[in-house]
Amino acid sequence: MPRLLSLLLLACAALPAQADEHTVVVKAAAPEKGCVEVEVHGQRAQSMSCLSEKLLPNSNTIKRPPPPLSGAEAAVQRPSNQLGLYNRAALEHRMGNAFGKSVTPQRPAPAPPASPLLPPR
Repeated sequence: MPRLLSLLLLACAALPAQADEHTVVVKAAAPEKGCVEVEVHGQRAQSMSCLSEKLLPNSNTIKRPPPPLSGAEAAVQRPSNQLGLYNRAALEHRMGNAFGKSVTPQRPAPAPPASPLLPPR
């Protein structure tokens, strides 16, 4: 009996070595994770975390550099004051405290006339 048991154990140990040569292992593809939709009292609600995961961009699109801009697109990206267009900040600076009050820009007060009696500074 012990001899039969050791022979059986030896045969079982040799089977996997022979099976590796002729065995093809097929693994099933992992199923796509789907969003769970729950219905409570007639109202449907979806998992927000699942939906936000689906809206994330693929990892290969994140690593890809943006395409180069054409001439027209590069001009649109420039600031408005470089293009000669209206710029509120520049207008406020030019007008000073007269912005919104007058159409003439702020100018410094005129210098008082010099007196012929006082020595020049």
